[in-house]
Amino acid sequence: MNTFIEKIKWSYGVETHWIRIIFRILLGLNLLFAGISHLTFSRLEFLAQVPNWVPLPDDLVVVLSGIAEIMLGLALVVLPKWKALVGWVVAVFFVLIFPGNIAQYVNQVDAFGLNTDQARFIRLFFQPALIAWALWSTGAFKAYLKHKRGK
Repeated sequence: MNTFIEKIKWSYGVETHWIRIIFRILLGLNLLFAGISHLTFSRLEFLAQVPNWVPLPDDLVVVLSGIAEIMLGLALVVLPKWKALVGWVVAVFFVLIFPGNIAQYVNQVDAFGLNTDQARFIRLFFQPALIAWALWSTGAFKAYLKHKRGK
């Protein structure tokens, strides 16, 4: 019977260029900073972004997402052998928090200096860039394709 580790073994130890390593660490540090800001100095701004339809208290959502960002940021920095798997998890996380950005735009919520519809709309295009950054810098997509080809 395959264990969980055996199922994700394809993601272990993928080789990446030093430029990707730098971008992976930068992404990790940015996530770490964002997570800390969720729990401290930007908490109110993050509270304003929680969509109304989320069935949990807003503060709990902000705290949990902040903790997740801290953990993901640390994982990107300190778990280089698992970078491909972590890259996929970070990409999924960015997809999951995207509704907060959409809610900020749709509900015209001023936060993080985004005080116009145009600024909030432009920000929506940064989420796909973050997803691509996570997958590229960790070699996640490359590792998956290599696994699919049986190499």
